[in-house]
Amino acid sequence: MYIYDEYDQQIVEDRVKQFRDQTRRFLAGELSESEFLPLRLQNGLYVQRYAPMLRVAIPYGLISARQVRKLALIARQYDKGYVHFSTRQNVQFNWPALEDVPDILAHLAEVQMHAIQTSGNCIRNTTTDQFAGVAADELVDPRPWCEIIRQWSTFHPEFAFLPRKFKIAVNGAEADRAAIGVHDIGLNVVRNEAGEIGFRVLVGGGLGRTPIVGSQICEFLPWQHLLTYLDAILRVYNRYGRRDNKYKARIKILVKALTPEVFAEKVAAEWAHTKDGPATLTQQELDRVAGHFSAPAYEQFSGDDADYLAKREAEKGFNNWALRNVHAHKVPGYAAVTLSLKPTAVAPGDADDKQLEAIADLADQFSFGELRVTHQQNLVLADVRQSDLYELWQACRKHGFATPNIGLLTDIICCPGGDFCALANAKSIPIAEAIQRTFDDLDYLHDIGDLDLNISGCMNACGHHHVGHIGVLGVDKKGQEFYQVSIGGNSGRDASIGQILGPSFSAEDMPSVMTKVIDVYIENRTPEEQFLDTFKRIGMAPFKERVYAAAN
Repeated sequence: MYIYDEYDQQIVEDRVKQFRDQTRRFLAGELSESEFLPLRLQNGLYVQRYAPMLRVAIPYGLISARQVRKLALIARQYDKGYVHFSTRQNVQFNWPALEDVPDILAHLAEVQMHAIQTSGNCIRNTTTDQFAGVAADELVDPRPWCEIIRQWSTFHPEFAFLPRKFKIAVNGAEADRAAIGVHDIGLNVVRNEAGEIGFRVLVGGGLGRTPIVGSQICEFLPWQHLLTYLDAILRVYNRYGRRDNKYKARIKILVKALTPEVFAEKVAAEWAHTKDGPATLTQQELDRVAGHFSAPAYEQFSGDDADYLAKREAEKGFNNWALRNVHAHKVPGYAAVTLSLKPTAVAPGDADDKQLEAIADLADQFSFGELRVTHQQNLVLADVRQSDLYELWQACRKHGFATPNIGLLTDIICCPGGDFCALANAKSIPIAEAIQRTFDDLDYLHDIGDLDLNISGCMNACGHHHVGHIGVLGVDKKGQEFYQVSIGGNSGRDASIGQILGPSFSAEDMPSVMTKVIDVYIENRTPEEQFLDTFKRIGMAPFKERVYAAAN
């Protein structure tokens, strides 16, 4: 993973000192709330419903065991003993005291972490595939490109105060596990006919109040021009993006208003001024950054481990876990393993300090001391020997990470909702738990198969409900919490926005609604179809008829 040099470390430490003084001045009454607001946002600090929330950057989801142990220490000393992993591959502390935040940032700086640009109208954390570098279907490891973008975008003076927050995702594999279609900029690594590496560029995707799938504005961008082209996109957005209405300030609104074709023309005109300029990438620079992501010291195996395969045959529980939580690795004899943070009755994405310590130990013992945070709010050990998988499974069971539900209905993406967030219209976590309890039969879950269920507490869509195969949105109806259901969303290769099923439901109705939706799928699917395939074939009508039958 990328390791700070002296320059990086000095920047982060200086930022801590700067924010410590800003916080002191605010608490002393020398800075007003409006003056302090942009300063705290630049350092990842929000004011939520009951307490501040500090969002800590985990660049492209890659984190070391040492850093995880530091998160555990902070959770114990400065919070309520747990953290929350977000869909942006970051981590959040939900209960820090404002006066303690500078000390927390100082702790983070000791392990090359920070909260810079995790909020505010700037370029946020660039995200990617949680299996980057090890995925069997990978064309190119996207992590060096993410790091190049991180270095370019952090403290970029021209883009510190954009019209709105800005998110970039990079995908380097055949499958899209980075959801590039619903980002402000989505970059897909491709090869042209000559075998040269470049990027297919999508712009104007995003969720929230106006969910839109991004539009292609460049079919093949040579990698050398990545930063100059991104510069051109951001400059067009900075110039033409609306600042008079925050609900219409995202780049997706600008692209839609101009049309993708006109937006692409403006980007090309802007790019003409900087193409081949000083920001053009060189092979030397690419090699410098890529050197931080060299392969670990893998052992040489000829193929799958025979003992691992035998244990799968002999023990159903282990086999169920292996089916869902163990993933193919490009190196023979190794696997990537997802640690589920979705056991029933635990807020999706949460881990307490003791679990964090255990996670760090597992990373050191089984995966070269590194972990990945996933877009789905789980964690990944990316480099596990197959011969160690049984021992790892037993350790995961002990610490609560072995729920064999990855990619299934109960592997729910869920924002903190009304239990924490001041923006939320309704609670999210209790709805997730109610649905998990309804579908607690693992055999039935495995029979249902792959299904993305995403829950958001408000239209800001932090739970990405628009692109869930089934999406749930919390809404306010005359002061009461209700839930709107959508079907047909997808964040992968053929990204799509879900269609609203109909009128919203009470919290008490949600388990029954989910049961009816799943029943329609089970009754209508063909043997090879997954949920999304069946929905595309039969449409919304059968689901609507079943769910609302009792009301007619």
